[in-house]
Amino acid sequence: MINQLTRLAILMLALAACATAPVQEMSDARQAIRSAEAVGAAQHSPESLMAAQQLLRKAQTYLEAGAYDDARRYALGSRVQAIKAREAALQSPRLRLPPLREVP
Repeated sequence: MINQLTRLAILMLALAACATAPVQEMSDARQAIRSAEAVGAAQHSPESLMAAQQLLRKAQTYLEAGAYDDARRYALGSRVQAIKAREAALQSPRLRLPPLREVP
């Protein structure tokens, strides 16, 4: 009986350790959104930026509900969308620098 209780306790601890809050993933998503905003994604890639923000809001909702796996999945998706928004904004013709000319 004690051996079974010990195994059950170890299993419960292992499961609890796997279901930790996705703190780093949430932080990474927020930072990626800020980075996209900083280069003008709101003007140059609004759809991707809005998608990233919406995914982060869903991640926050799941986080608050204790659904850490879902929160992690949405936070990772938010980061990916924010990176896409940033890259699209950087490809905007207005943000590209003209080629350097040689000075005679």
